Amino acid sequence: MTAFILVAGAHTGGWIWQEVADRLRKSGAEAYPVTLTGMGEQARDAGPGTDLETHVHDLLRLIDQMDAAEVVMVGHCYGIYPVLGAADRRPERIARIVHLDAGMPRNGDRALTLVPEQALRERLLNGSDAAEDEGRIPPPSLEEWHRWGSVDGLPPTALARLTEHAVPQPAGTLTRPLRLSGAVSELPATGVLCTANGSSIAMVEGLVGLGDPRFQALTDPRVSFFELHTGHWPMLSRADEVAEVLPRAAAGEGHRVAATVSERPAHLRPFLLDVPERPRERVGRVDLHLPDTPAEEGSPWPAVVFVHGGPVHPDVRPTPRDWPAFVGYGRYVAGMGAVGVTLDHRLHDLADYGRAADDLAEAVDLVRADPRVDESRVALWYFSAGGLLSADWLAAPPPWLRCVAATYPILAPLPNWGRVDSRFRPADAVRTAGRLPIVVTRVELERAEIAMTVEEFLGAAKECDADVELIDVPQGHHGFETTERTEEASRAVERAVRSVLGHLRR
Repeated sequence: MTAFILVAGAHTGGWIWQEVADRLRKSGAEAYPVTLTGMGEQARDAGPGTDLETHVHDLLRLIDQMDAAEVVMVGHCYGIYPVLGAADRRPERIARIVHLDAGMPRNGDRALTLVPEQALRERLLNGSDAAEDEGRIPPPSLEEWHRWGSVDGLPPTALARLTEHAVPQPAGTLTRPLRLSGAVSELPATGVLCTANGSSIAMVEGLVGLGDPRFQALTDPRVSFFELHTGHWPMLSRADEVAEVLPRAAAGEGHRVAATVSERPAHLRPFLLDVPERPRERVGRVDLHLPDTPAEEGSPWPAVVFVHGGPVHPDVRPTPRDWPAFVGYGRYVAGMGAVGVTLDHRLHDLADYGRAADDLAEAVDLVRADPRVDESRVALWYFSAGGLLSADWLAAPPPWLRCVAATYPILAPLPNWGRVDSRFRPADAVRTAGRLPIVVTRVELERAEIAMTVEEFLGAAKECDADVELIDVPQGHHGFETTERTEEASRAVERAVRSVLGHLRR
């Protein structure tokens, strides 16, 4: 018989698992919804010393009392931290770890990254008295839950119940680092991804395909994946599906991510247009793709700065500025009389947007200072998650910025991107962009969680009468420039380039 230990996220308790636990028991399994110290109905038990280690010991006591032959630990959101901490100390008792819309924290990580408010994270990290209730963080209000994760699929009654039963979270549970010996990494694991909260199997496979070493463990045959098409609280929005998926996960079912690929990774395939080579100069993290003909005195070239997405691990090779799509774009605009600028910015993690923004600003300054470049005619062109970096420039466009372009962009942080500073929200920043020309290339077969951010941006742009040109790619996918060689895809790239260069030449 399989026994499931169910550990919920921040501000909740064992009550949140009630429907899932009932269904598991009816199917013949054992279910143990856990209320950790200071949580749920035990909220009053929290003291100044209640921290992550307290919750790890809560789970260790439960494990040691159980006699089930097969124990599966399920961690949702914050709950994965104590789950991993306890499993690391009792690996011989655990058959599998299930990450239910939860991350992959490593030794030394803090659950503080789950807190959506950057100012609160910083105060807690600095040891300031940021909690309002004796060392505890107040729960979200009814209107604030969406900042902690997508509320997609939650009926109003369930959201009201979540608010009613939520309790303050002991601050130490978020600030104390997780300590792992490495034993837990040898256990089988399953990720149950909630697509409306920004996770999907396609996204996982994309991260693995980039060669990011952090995700290579996900190709282990003992690791599997399921998707639930709902928001961050599936035990409330899709209890039946959760109760169905967990036994399948315990049995080792689910999608496997291939350890090797039989063909070149998508991002390293050739650019869809046959573009001749152009002179290229490398200055630090910046490459300049130059037109064949020299700039005439008094008539310097305009420039287009291409901004890659991410996060991209620093060990990934080749780096983004050498990926065929960016080289292709750089050469293409150079062939049309503009400097094509590619760069490697340091968006290595979701918390790095501030640093990446500084890298982009530095690159722009370098380009505009080049005597061959017309400092008054520059365009910025963003791709994928790099789209969030457009917020600074949309919020207060400088006079030399003639156009902003974005291709299959992410234009608002995804619901599970809690570490991203609220400053990086193009969907808000566009309201002060004035009449700055904006060219958006949208792919028809975009991932739903990304498409929602584009629609949010376009809705805001329409409300403020922003100057947006929308280019659609029929049957196009994210990263289509190196995966599709259709006439529609080629025409979309050509049209977008012509439009951007047209704004630079006015």
